[in-house]
Amino acid sequence: MITTQLIETAPGLVFDVSVAGPADGPLVLMLHGFGVSRYLYNAQVESLARAGYRTAAPNQRGYAAGARPDTTDHPAYRIDNLLADARAIAAELNPSGRRFHLVGHDWGASLAWQIADETPDQLASLTILSRPHPLAFNAALALPDGEQKRRSGHHTRFLDPAAGPDNLADDAKWLRTRLQANGVPPEAIERHLSVIGNPVAMEAALAWYRARGVRHEPVGPTKVPTLYIWGDNDDTVGRAAAEGTGAHIDAQYQFEILPNGGHYPSDQFPEQVSAFMLGHLIRHPA
Repeated sequence: MITTQLIETAPGLVFDVSVAGPADGPLVLMLHGFGVSRYLYNAQVESLARAGYRTAAPNQRGYAAGARPDTTDHPAYRIDNLLADARAIAAELNPSGRRFHLVGHDWGASLAWQIADETPDQLASLTILSRPHPLAFNAALALPDGEQKRRSGHHTRFLDPAAGPDNLADDAKWLRTRLQANGVPPEAIERHLSVIGNPVAMEAALAWYRARGVRHEPVGPTKVPTLYIWGDNDDTVGRAAAEGTGAHIDAQYQFEILPNGGHYPSDQFPEQVSAFMLGHLIRHPA
């Protein structure tokens, strides 16, 4: 059964976290990406908890109402602060300091790739949904066909001051349409909109992009056992970036392609994603 735990990492930063499983079980920390919320991992939080893991999925900075700095203060949303949030939440849930399992989707995957790069010894495994390795992503962006650059065009659009109102206009038509086109069920869309479907939360989510611009943090080859799950109908990640990821993993690597899968596989194919993840965690115990 999923419960909500409030975790204060610093004054003014209180994160609402979906948690389940035994308190002494190996930690599985799951970081969501743009346009969704901690509810992206509901199925995985429950299924992995039944297998004995301590599962946790926070609403991240700006998505959590209790951890939402001024949305016009873009430096407050810089990646170093986002990384610090994830590490502090992990430390609170994993006081023994044992290695833990890290999962990331989209922006949460960007954080996960970097945590794996900077502190590989702290992780037992890495699971990535949709977002390719940063080196593969940058290589795909540079290809002359321009496909990945086109798929990533929203990164630049999100820098426009009008992006927030545009995303929420007509009952969040843009966001609803995108989630639906990527196979997110209606009830899951409503759960995510309960978090991000208001102006202040949307501006906070966009502040992640505005703090970084279009630059991607450099990382080296990943030295943590990695499971990468990608849907071949992902509207933002093309095949070149996805298939190129394996060249940048210096550890055991498993690449799973979901036919007709969109950008949010854990919502679209919850049972399949949970099974992939559980197998990966079992092969790489903490």
